[in-house]
Amino acid sequence: MQSWSVGIMCFNEAGTIQKVIADTVRVAAEISNNNYEVIVVDDCSTDNSKELIEQSVLLHPNVRLVHHPTNRGIGGTLRSIYFNASKENVVAVCGDGQFDLDELRAKPEFHTGEFISFFRLQNTEYNGFRNFLSFFNKWFNKYILRIFLKDVNWVKAYKTHIIKELNLEIKSSLVESEICSKLMQSGAKACEFESRYLPRTYGVSKGSSWRIVRKAIADLFSLYLVVRRFNKSNGLKLRNLLANKTA
Repeated sequence: MQSWSVGIMCFNEAGTIQKVIADTVRVAAEISNNNYEVIVVDDCSTDNSKELIEQSVLLHPNVRLVHHPTNRGIGGTLRSIYFNASKENVVAVCGDGQFDLDELRAKPEFHTGEFISFFRLQNTEYNGFRNFLSFFNKWFNKYILRIFLKDVNWVKAYKTHIIKELNLEIKSSLVESEICSKLMQSGAKACEFESRYLPRTYGVSKGSSWRIVRKAIADLFSLYLVVRRFNKSNGLKLRNLLANKTA
């Protein structure tokens, strides 16, 4: 069985974080035959999330906390998960409990030339502004970055050693678009699985905050340049790695 690093992103999720950690430990242990780690990144929460995470760390020896002394947003949190992962596969989920951890059972093992992409059929919680942002993001991903996925912004699982070969440069939430564009243009196959979008039971969504949106918009042109530069310089090396499916 393949080993797993499961990262949990947390910013003011005191009402759900301990349950998400417990569910993650249960599923990660089962799909990896106990060869796993859970990395909880607290992105400078202003509630008591950090204290609750520390309690869970005492209960579960495979759980560790990474604390950001300043808020870095979704992109910074994802980067902390990917760069701290030490197991064969890595996946990042939110601490709000809206992803069903049991869905990781859909494909607990995959080879180097693949990555897993979960997609939501519908999100009834999005307002008009968030739906517009989602539409524009899909258009940009498809026609500019050549990412042909049903849902770029939901849960994905990658090979950890491949992620660390990508020389990630984007620091906003667009880092997932950077990863997927580099992988797909290098020949990686996306294994897509339908995912339920569970209702939020605590707190509010942070993905459409103006600070996060503004940072993502500012990074769009930078992302285009990063991907273009990667294709010219590092693309061949990554294609060779992906082609070696047993690596």
